[in-house]
Amino acid sequence: MTRLPPHLQTISQVWVDPEVRNVPLTRRVTRRLYHVPWILLDEGREEPPPAQGAVLYLKHYKGAFWRWCPGTKRYRCCGYRIIHIGENCPLNCSYCILKAYFQDDILKVWANQEDLFAELDRQVKSRPREFFRAGTGEFTDSLALEAVTGYSRDLVSYVGECPNLCLELKTKVVDLSWMDAVKRAENILPAWSLNAPEVVRQEERRTTSLEERLQAARECARRGFRVCLHFDPIIHFPGWEQDYGRIVDMIFDYLRPRDIAYLSLGSFRGMPELKAHIARNWPGSTYIYDEYVTGLDGKFRLLRPLRVEQFRFMVRRLQKHGMGTQIYLCMESDEVWRAVFGYTPADLGGLRRHLLAQAFERLEGR
Repeated sequence: MTRLPPHLQTISQVWVDPEVRNVPLTRRVTRRLYHVPWILLDEGREEPPPAQGAVLYLKHYKGAFWRWCPGTKRYRCCGYRIIHIGENCPLNCSYCILKAYFQDDILKVWANQEDLFAELDRQVKSRPREFFRAGTGEFTDSLALEAVTGYSRDLVSYVGECPNLCLELKTKVVDLSWMDAVKRAENILPAWSLNAPEVVRQEERRTTSLEERLQAARECARRGFRVCLHFDPIIHFPGWEQDYGRIVDMIFDYLRPRDIAYLSLGSFRGMPELKAHIARNWPGSTYIYDEYVTGLDGKFRLLRPLRVEQFRFMVRRLQKHGMGTQIYLCMESDEVWRAVFGYTPADLGGLRRHLLAQAFERLEGR
């Protein structure tokens, strides 16, 4: 067996719903985690208590696989569609908003892929004149479990039959094993979350290094893909200017502006219970004691002048390297957009429409 990456070596048990015990994904995971105890969950039986270590649950999912991003009307959302493949993440970053969404740490994977693809047939293939920008990185990391599930490999193969679907794979790890299943490079957007080196060192301890992420992004660009980058959450801490400046400059040691389809900026925010989780489990994380207010969506947010200061700094540094309207703000108001850029999403034709145009820009003639 190929050695698992460190963030997956803590998996100590696999649970399987009886309906998916013989599906292709389960058989694949069986081969890759043959050394781990497996529990077949009986119909109606309560879940067993978690083992010492992480639990991977191959679940027969009965909900919607195709969703809108859970934005709010009070802030500008990018209009992203979610392909829902599972819940929770093994990377355990301190600021992860999933800790406030979910009541457990079980790594859930929707193993009934035939139902997922049937839903995509209805939602995407049956509407060939409509274009969609979607991703799997909302409720889990797109590639953190790829070494055992191969889920993204299956998805990129499917997207080869859907010229109207652009799939973003958003991650903090390096796994390019899906790449040889790609039929349409222009319809796949490998995406990496980035942060200040100090934040990665202190708050993202199970992720791959910034250098490894950017090396992987460069390899994707070399092979004809455009990539996406995300600074979300941007965290306010002493010396943030120097640290965020370092990573912005580092990007362009590996990528050209034209290699980047789009780049998002989002400030640290979350439900009130997220702060309590961080204080309890990450006592050294002092950024939660900064100056926050309750936003219009009920989430705590950094004071607007501090957010604007950070956004302006990042945008100006990125623009010095040749970035333009690929940069956008995640879940901010028109007032903040205007203070940072001097324009609002309406001036771009609407954020959803603008990012669709960025996603479906063809590679020929770059």
